[in-house]
Amino acid sequence: MKTPAVHTDDIRKTYGLNTAMSSFLTGLIHLRRSPWEMVATILIALGVVMLMQPIALILFTYSFIVTLVGTVMFIIVSHFPE
Repeated sequence: MKTPAVHTDDIRKTYGLNTAMSSFLTGLIHLRRSPWEMVATILIALGVVMLMQPIALILFTYSFIVTLVGTVMFIIVSHFPE
């Protein structure tokens, strides 16, 4: 008995992945600049929000590390290919 070939369009329909999300995940896997820069930017913004919030001391404690990781990550991924 032969099993049918699975195509990426079938996977997208089955799991509900739209083309923007699948291209984002493909860019992450293939080390493309744009999706990794977005992740680094989100980390930087998250670190700044953690720094400015007045509620949890643990978030304030790790805010500098998160911002630093995002900044170093942005510097590294800016050398990735488009």
